[in-house]
Amino acid sequence: MNLTRVFLIIAIFAVLLAVALPAMRVASKQQEPEVQPMNIPEMTSERFQFKPIDQSLLKKLNAQERQVIINKGTERAYTGEYTDNKEEGTYYCRLCGSPLYASEDKFESNCGWPSFDEELPFAVDRQSDADGSRTEIVCATCNGHLGHVFLGEGFTEKDTRHCVNSISMVFKEGSPQARAVFAGGCFWGVEHLFESVEGVYEATSGYTGGMIENPTYEDVLSKRSGHLEAVEVLYNPKIISYEELAKYFFEIHDPTQTNGQGPDIGNQYLSAVFYQSRHEFDTAVKLITILEDKGMKIATTLRPAAKFWEAEGYHQDYYERKGSLPYCHAWTKRF
Repeated sequence: MNLTRVFLIIAIFAVLLAVALPAMRVASKQQEPEVQPMNIPEMTSERFQFKPIDQSLLKKLNAQERQVIINKGTERAYTGEYTDNKEEGTYYCRLCGSPLYASEDKFESNCGWPSFDEELPFAVDRQSDADGSRTEIVCATCNGHLGHVFLGEGFTEKDTRHCVNSISMVFKEGSPQARAVFAGGCFWGVEHLFESVEGVYEATSGYTGGMIENPTYEDVLSKRSGHLEAVEVLYNPKIISYEELAKYFFEIHDPTQTNGQGPDIGNQYLSAVFYQSRHEFDTAVKLITILEDKGMKIATTLRPAAKFWEAEGYHQDYYERKGSLPYCHAWTKRF
């Protein structure tokens, strides 16, 4: 084959390639599937629906309290009970009882209302005030009006002033006590393990989430009352966070079991988090998502807080009195 013929064949091939390549690219582009989102199971956040705290759990207010806490009024300057209070303790929401501020964060601003430069963790929410210029502060649990927050005034190093109506709060001596409620099977084991956690004052066995008032153990055992065996945990939010408590809860029982816990089978032994606030709800959703991303199929339900009924005395501190250990609860690291 002479060189002229070789060059001719090469030239013809180059022309054909130039014509074919664009068409091949178009065809390839048309056939290439679009990038799809990851095949994730039903989104955890869509599986659970947040509900605000039930009105039945809130304190009854008189007309003056209602005017400030519900109708977002303001008490007159220098008339509030706690404006000049210098006692050591904790300020709680008058409407729902959640801890809001510690006395060590209170300072004198001479503004006529109690002033704090920091709230307890996740205790207070900020939102735009109706006047369009100020920032309102409300209880993160019940949305009760507290007052307003101001920045950049230079009163303290934190450069923040929560200006709070005294009437929105109740002062109690002692460190802050927050409350969390978890159901993870027989309450004996859950209570026993929570009481060993640093920052927990006490754990109490009881019943919650049911349909009758003041249930007995027999009522719950019958499965007709609708209550779950649960544990109310009183803790110091400055020492241990709600998220740390919730993590521990998911590690001391089997959150994948759908019909009870261990050998205890029945609706009263189901796994559930009874949340009070949006923060507690979001925290539980986040932790469930983490566990499901690790391959666990979580059966735990998220339920709005309900009236908690303390169980009979013989159920309290059961394992401590018996001198034994739980038969179906133990710590397993999952996070």
